[in-house]
Amino acid sequence: MTEQTKISFDNTEYAFAAKSDAELKKANFLFGMMGKAWLVNAGLKITPLAIKWHLPFTKTLIRKTIFQQFVGGETLEETAKVADKLEQYKVQVILDYGVEGKEGEANFDHARDEFKRVIDYAATQPNIPFMSVKVTGFARFSLLEKLDELMSKLPGTLMKRYLAAVESLTDAEKEEWHKVRLRMQQLCEAGDKKNIGVLIDAEETWIQDPVDALTILMMDVFNKKKAVIYNTLQFYRHDRLQFLRDSYDAAIERDFVLGVKLVRGAYMEKERNRAAEMNYPSPIQPDKESSDRDYNAGVEFCVDHLEKVSVIVASHNEYSNLYTTQLLDKKGLPHDHPHIHFSQLYGMSDNITFNLAKSGCSVSKYLPFGPIKDVIPYLMRRAQENSSVSGQTGRELILIKKELQRRNC
Repeated sequence: MTEQTKISFDNTEYAFAAKSDAELKKANFLFGMMGKAWLVNAGLKITPLAIKWHLPFTKTLIRKTIFQQFVGGETLEETAKVADKLEQYKVQVILDYGVEGKEGEANFDHARDEFKRVIDYAATQPNIPFMSVKVTGFARFSLLEKLDELMSKLPGTLMKRYLAAVESLTDAEKEEWHKVRLRMQQLCEAGDKKNIGVLIDAEETWIQDPVDALTILMMDVFNKKKAVIYNTLQFYRHDRLQFLRDSYDAAIERDFVLGVKLVRGAYMEKERNRAAEMNYPSPIQPDKESSDRDYNAGVEFCVDHLEKVSVIVASHNEYSNLYTTQLLDKKGLPHDHPHIHFSQLYGMSDNITFNLAKSGCSVSKYLPFGPIKDVIPYLMRRAQENSSVSGQTGRELILIKKELQRRNC
């Protein structure tokens, strides 16, 4: 066994090296509060209303607590302090403009311009190799929904179904979709020109097919020599392992580097509820074990094909991260292989991120930014997923308390 393989996600000294005693105590308090399900549920209902009604002290309270824990700042410039601090521990940054859900052509163009501004800024920073984009930031949800529905009724490969579906749109819709493609192309061109990876976020299953098709079309143009564009695969879906293999076949056929970010997923309850309400088979795995099995099989597939695949292992699962390093060791490949990157959300799983960085892995924090009122949906998701004491919050609290004890705080 080489020194490189001795990774322990229990090493709290490395995990929290970037946090002062005061910051660690604050995190302890915050995760303790998120462990109280009744409090989180109340907060999920009250907070958006408090922001909407401009209740006094609401923004200050949010800024000092959950916002500070999970968000890099309200502006790009504010994220610089966080990025600089992470760089001291060899942790990189994936920038995410965290504004969601504003529709209309003017808003779509504004979002594109903001995404481009993120790319331009990232290019000036040595520690920011990637940025993240949501297609719903610059495309009408119902248009994506219509395209997906049309594609679902057609035979053939993803690209054949996509092209046929676009032809079935009305003339006005075709023109609207052309603007969506153009915005996507402009962002990909900017990423390519500035050498910043563009990660396309996953969406709900009922709009995902046109997003996948558009992303693969962009890879076919911009990923000829290296991965610039990355698609996001949610492995709590039971069809994503096969989709990964199909995407690889397309990369071989069209001779481009397949860029993929592997996640478990973010819309599970919404997906299950919609499937039950509309009486169609759930796209979600039957259990967590199935999701874990496919995720790890996806990691193994990517590591087995690194000559044509560039993969971001974006996971808070300790075994999946460790398993990736073990696969690299088995093949005699370095942990900082140019086609392997690891990532976790800012404010969570520091024990994974900082210990991977310490072992020489290429690793980053996914760092959202934006005005408090605009990133509330993102913050509510973080609070919700951390609300189970037996889950993420429990693990975070155990590690924080262990480090406080080690420091005699």
